[in-house]
Amino acid sequence: MAAIFKKELRSFFFSMTGYALTAFFIAFVGIYFMIYNIGYGYPYFSYTLSGVTLVLLVLVPVITMRSFAEERKNRTDQLLFTSPIKIRDIVVGKYAAMTIVFLVPNVVFCLFPLIIKSMGNASLLSDYVAIFEFFLMGCAFIAMGMFFSSITESPMISAVVTFAVTLIMYIWETLIGYLPSSAFANLAAIAVIIACALLLLYHVNKNRYLFIGLTALAAVTLIVIYAVDSTLFENRLSLILSELDVAGAFNNAAFNSLFDLPGTIMNMTIIGVFIFLTVQSIEKRRWS
Repeated sequence: MAAIFKKELRSFFFSMTGYALTAFFIAFVGIYFMIYNIGYGYPYFSYTLSGVTLVLLVLVPVITMRSFAEERKNRTDQLLFTSPIKIRDIVVGKYAAMTIVFLVPNVVFCLFPLIIKSMGNASLLSDYVAIFEFFLMGCAFIAMGMFFSSITESPMISAVVTFAVTLIMYIWETLIGYLPSSAFANLAAIAVIIACALLLLYHVNKNRYLFIGLTALAAVTLIVIYAVDSTLFENRLSLILSELDVAGAFNNAAFNSLFDLPGTIMNMTIIGVFIFLTVQSIEKRRWS
């Protein structure tokens, strides 16, 4: 894993990609810092971070789009498949390198609250919690982007899909507000989501019997619950999806000065899930 990590990290900084991304991100945040914290005198650096969250929609696809897609396109992935290194170690090594690229500007961001403190009042604890949650949110997006890169051989398609997904996650809270509240509509929506998840699972492992069994189990379970007490489905989708808000923990830190432990655990879980899915995707292609 260490060899893969060093190789990927060198590829970012020897090609100037890492330097360019880091410089762009720090400059972008610096402009907002000058406007919000220096110009308007806001004592919270977390406000600045909330204003630049949108830049992750561009930054993350650029970091992740080549992680596996380009190797698949150039057929250099066959060298990895035949090497003695475990697929898990390859995936984790690549992911660790990408998170380090994202970590570098976040370390620089830790200086900004100290600058605010030197000029007057500052809320260092809430600002550093916000920086941590911002970094963790970016790591979750990177894990998603890495997975999308593993299922295509086109870096451009990987970037577009990652951009679309991160955009949806960015406006997640707003989208939830438009969901229906009726029991039947929520039943249908939950059934569609489960079906999509099962199709994704089938795409990864190609186990037909597992797919059929889980589909039948999910269908029977939903029908029985709806028949026994349909009110359980009222607003259920909104309640479930609100727990999957990747930006929720950061928003709580930035605007409410709260450390959202469930949101932090959820983001870590998302990272683990997408790393696992990436491993399964690569394993399937290795033996196909």
